Amino acid sequence: MQLSSEQLSQFHRDGFIVLRGFLDENTCDDISEVANWHLEEKIEPIETETEYDERSKEYRTEVTDYTSNSDNQSMAVRRLRQVYDRDSLFKAWMENEKIRPVLQQVLNDQVVLTSGHHNSIMTKLPHISTATAWHQDRRYWRYSDANLLSIWLALDDEFSQNGVLEFIPGSHKMHLSAEQFDEKEYLSEANAVNKEIISNKVSTKLKKGDVVLFHCLLLHRANKNTTDKAKISFVYTVKGKNTKAEEGTRSSEFPEIVLKKI
Repeated sequence: MQLSSEQLSQFHRDGFIVLRGFLDENTCDDISEVANWHLEEKIEPIETETEYDERSKEYRTEVTDYTSNSDNQSMAVRRLRQVYDRDSLFKAWMENEKIRPVLQQVLNDQVVLTSGHHNSIMTKLPHISTATAWHQDRRYWRYSDANLLSIWLALDDEFSQNGVLEFIPGSHKMHLSAEQFDEKEYLSEANAVNKEIISNKVSTKLKKGDVVLFHCLLLHRANKNTTDKAKISFVYTVKGKNTKAEEGTRSSEFPEIVLKKI
């Protein structure tokens, strides 16, 4: 599979593209079954809702131990981390050959999995999940350039009430100042300039098996889950082979998996 010239132009213009019905529903269900077991058993490394809210910019930039260090069995898990090595189903999706020509097109380079960033099963648990504020994924990553791309797989239907992703098209090309972000590098919604930017947001409903590709500098957010059913998604990040992690940073502390050209 490859993107058409129109689709590729759309990605470069908007910073994201949706691939409808990309992965079959049976595979999505199989991935969900394993993910739910890991979530129920709270198999480390994980991140809890409390940790997501409380951790500082410095922690997210520097710390390499992804263990939650929580012994509270009632804690709400926000995401499973380091999923590439958890199960062969997870690994197979991250090494999926059907999507690789698309990733090669978008990156214009050989594809490399970055196991230190994303590499996660993301959750929005019913009623107890929190909203995700406007942010760029790149804010805590340290690389030579911004040729990084996230791949988001909807394992079930996603919509506004359960926390579907919202994007600000073209924001990956904006020149944003430090004053437009808060101390944790979330876009400040009180800033007058930001209010105009946010007014251009889009929300796209996803069906099971839909995949979203989005640029590491694209501003995005999600509502909390107000439904009675958990929303579970799979997200991993790739980079171009010529994009290098900065030595001595968290980005350089985890293995990279170079995928064969197709």
